[in-house]
Amino acid sequence: MKIENGMTLPELPEPLSHAGLQFTVATEEDFDDIMAMSQDIYGGLDYLPTRYTTWLQETNRTVILARKQGKVIALESVCVIDDGETMLVEGLRVAPQERGKGVAGVLLRFCSQLVKSKFPEVKVTRLTRDDVLGPKDFQKYRLITKQGILLVRFRAEDLKLRLSELGPDGDFHSPSSISSSSSIPPPVCLDHKDIHRLYLATDLMHGVLPNATIVQDWQPFKPVPSNMAILLKKEIDWMVDDVTSPTVASLCTFPFRVPIGDDWYYLNIDMFGKDLALARQQFLCHLRRHTASLKGHVMCQMFLDPPLWKPMADFCRQNLGVELVKEYTEQCVCESDVV
Repeated sequence: MKIENGMTLPELPEPLSHAGLQFTVATEEDFDDIMAMSQDIYGGLDYLPTRYTTWLQETNRTVILARKQGKVIALESVCVIDDGETMLVEGLRVAPQERGKGVAGVLLRFCSQLVKSKFPEVKVTRLTRDDVLGPKDFQKYRLITKQGILLVRFRAEDLKLRLSELGPDGDFHSPSSISSSSSIPPPVCLDHKDIHRLYLATDLMHGVLPNATIVQDWQPFKPVPSNMAILLKKEIDWMVDDVTSPTVASLCTFPFRVPIGDDWYYLNIDMFGKDLALARQQFLCHLRRHTASLKGHVMCQMFLDPPLWKPMADFCRQNLGVELVKEYTEQCVCESDVV
């Protein structure tokens, strides 16, 4: 095996059956080949088309392609975070005809050695998964934290009408609901100064974040300055229920298009905390902020404390009238030592 584009690395002790693989650094010219692999991922909702170009511009990230007879058959993205101690593995894609042949494992081991050669201080590998972890997985990984995944679908125009009928806390307008909702102050959107104070300068978020981890759109970060610099470059709404003593916090991406159709958007909300009423309130606030100008279909994915999944799913169906796309699944943040 070899790696091209001027990068060097010692030979990997892989089986001879993989000797035909070549590794190259991804470029913008590879976009069409990669999108061909992406077509059936997540039912046409793959995030990769919207992130690929941005990934290539990140200085702490390397995107590696595996080729077979010159054709792109797999992709892996690795990003160094947590003050250089963690290798975050993302975006694994394998062409349909090559799945089940061990390509993913070879590519991951190659990327690990590549990162180690460039960043020798890296200690652990982290990744997020949405499948059921089995005994073999726990032999390889430590579970850092997990969140329930709630995926719903709606037309933006329909949801806006529904939201106009609801109070700020999701109850239908009535004198009693107005008076009860006033007992909970509205959520607060944070500016950069507030974000630094809450997440870095104090320990106020320690009881809110799951295992002291900011999981933003499948990416797990420790609350350290270098990671906050990465996060604050993104288009994210940061929200808490109370800036002096937060109980629930959330991060919401701005809507982005997905390849399932011309008028399809994706909205991603990471919710931290265990209070259902406050989580529901912030969920509604994000929906109102980000669907106000949208037209078309929206897939909204929310990650939240597992015990909150069912009551939040019931609220989405009964009060918001949106469609539940799938039943309960989990987002698991896993870690292993780099050897």
